[in-house]
Amino acid sequence: MNQPTPAIVSQSAVRRLPRLALLLFCVAYVLPGFLGREPWKNHDVSAFGVMLEMAAGHSGWWSPQVLGMAVDEAGPLPYWLGAAFIRLLPFFSPEFAVRIPFALLLALTLTCTWYTVYHLARQPAAQPVAFAFGGEANPTDYARALADAGLLALVACLGLAQLSHETTPDLARLAQVSLLLFSAARLAHAGARQPWRTVFTWSLGALSLVFSGAPWIAAILGGGLLFVLWAARRGGSSTAPETDWLLEAPKSVRDPLLWCAVALALVLTTALLTGQLATPDLPIPLDQVQWRNWGKLLIWFTWPAWPLALWTLWRWRHQLLRPHVALPLWAVLVSAAHSAFADERDRALLLALPAMAALAAFALPTLRRSVSALVDWFTLLFFSGCALVIWVIWFAMQTGVPAKPAANVAKLAPGFVPEFSFLLFALGALATGAWVWLVVWRVGKHRQAIWKSLILPAAGSTLCWLLLMTLWLPLLDFGRSYGPISRGVAGLVDRKQCVLADGLTQAQTAALQYHGELKLVRTESDLGVTCRSLVVSPDSQPTLDNRVDLTQWAFKATVRRLTDSKESLLVYQRVSR
Repeated sequence: MNQPTPAIVSQSAVRRLPRLALLLFCVAYVLPGFLGREPWKNHDVSAFGVMLEMAAGHSGWWSPQVLGMAVDEAGPLPYWLGAAFIRLLPFFSPEFAVRIPFALLLALTLTCTWYTVYHLARQPAAQPVAFAFGGEANPTDYARALADAGLLALVACLGLAQLSHETTPDLARLAQVSLLLFSAARLAHAGARQPWRTVFTWSLGALSLVFSGAPWIAAILGGGLLFVLWAARRGGSSTAPETDWLLEAPKSVRDPLLWCAVALALVLTTALLTGQLATPDLPIPLDQVQWRNWGKLLIWFTWPAWPLALWTLWRWRHQLLRPHVALPLWAVLVSAAHSAFADERDRALLLALPAMAALAAFALPTLRRSVSALVDWFTLLFFSGCALVIWVIWFAMQTGVPAKPAANVAKLAPGFVPEFSFLLFALGALATGAWVWLVVWRVGKHRQAIWKSLILPAAGSTLCWLLLMTLWLPLLDFGRSYGPISRGVAGLVDRKQCVLADGLTQAQTAALQYHGELKLVRTESDLGVTCRSLVVSPDSQPTLDNRVDLTQWAFKATVRRLTDSKESLLVYQRVSR
């Protein structure tokens, strides 16, 4: 039995967000964080180091390594992308070259999210109520307006900003999950043209996930999405688009859902044969999961999408098994459950954001104006306050006034010398001016559009991220980069000769090789007999005599990260051969 839709939307409420404005908005979100900064600790610089090793021919392409040690993050595909661009673009610095494919992956994530919501909104069960005398929203315009809202909801999520601007496998997996969800939404849309493209994007997303270190996510997420689509077909809420390259075959064979299932099975078989499908295990046992901390992460990381997603589940509760709700809901459940047991919950939860944004979009046709106004005022106060704090601290760094913020910066980042950059200042001022204009426009008396409730959250998130990546960029580079400590170590050793390394993390190794321009050799290697310097992690120092003859070495200095007194490196000098 068909349940009534809770969406009541008129044609005047589904006018499109101007395409140029939406494009500029996405550019303003994507580019800051990929331009002008150093690789940050730990995952960003770790992955960058692997790509450098691959590009230089020091690591195998099927088994990524750093100094002969297996990498921390499994899955070679993200490292292939970075290494390939380093080789293809030798006229760019390596750190800029590797960011090009990852910026494109973020753009792909935003694009897939838009089209996911668009195809889901074209579902018959997702359509708004038809008015007795006409005037209800046109299906295409309604889908486009909701797609705009879904994209804004994704950008507004607080947890997306930093992790989506790193050159790590996490961003690659985010794009691949978005591609899978887009393919599933397109399968659910009977009016989608050229279904063979859907089969291709589905296969590409699943295969990429497998070779990005997430084979079980591909299996569970992909299998669940296909089951939802199959169940919708059985229930009569969705029809099957037929492929156009098998017109002479039986109808069941022409169903792209069948071909997607075959593709998923082939991908998983390939993963098994190539050793990418390891036995799943729980990094954290069930009885050791800190559920309270996980709940806090869910609240802030997915804000403001999660309250809207919950509202969607309530208002659309009679359509929970329909594809426009069930597909993104399954994706959210898989990623959220994975994050509960993962060692790094925030990076696992990142994969839930596109689906949660899609769910959030379907809350907007059911929101009352009072609730929409509450969201606007909260967003206005929150992000305006954050922007004000960023500006005040920047001004204190430049002038010493107010004195307390300036003293706090000097305490937290000893040795940091602020420098005025007109370009960074101008970009920050331009973004702030755009925010003020947008707030004035939003509080003005304009025709209501269903995406207007998310324009301020998305713009506020973009504003704060852009201000951090302009006004605070030198400070963040100083505090979050291994550059200062790497250059400090390089100043104590002979760069023309090899340097022994003992107990260093993958991030420290990559930083010393790139920032310090050092040729590192592990202490376990036979190639280090000619090295005149030794860099040691304090954690491995008590057992150092098991690997080197300490009678040949003299302690020279301790180099500390100025923003983290707990992290340091010990430098030794060879005294005899």
